Amino acid sequence: VQLQASGGGLVQPGGSLRLSCTSSGRTLSYYAVGWFRQAPGKEREGVSCISSRDGSTYYADSVKGRFTISREEQVYLVMNSLKPEDTAVYYCAATSDLPGNSWLVFCKENSYGMDYWGKGTLVTVSS
Repeated sequence: VQLQASGGGLVQPGGSLRLSCTSSGRTLSYYAVGWFRQAPGKEREGVSCISSRDGSTYYADSVKGRFTISREEQVYLVMNSLKPEDTAVYYCAATSDLPGNSWLVFCKENSYGMDYWGKGTLVTVSS
């Protein structure tokens, strides 16, 4: 699975962006997919993830109500009401969506459990 994240850019506070995650290898249909971000000097954190089996989702508290994850052939992250603290490199990642919802643990606590990673896309929120 080769992932590619796109859609980042420079946006003013309060603005919106839509990130896309595509796979040039296997379809993402059987993988839980997540968005992670890493800001300068900070650890990587899970932003939002979505299951392939039942569409259940996870959002970090810092983005609840502002970000929306969805999936079709690609996986999207719509980011509204962006704040300067959302500035980071955003990565999409995937893992096999197995019973037991390990993807949720990876998203919340241990991003290193994700199996496949794409190159990141930079999101800068600044006036």
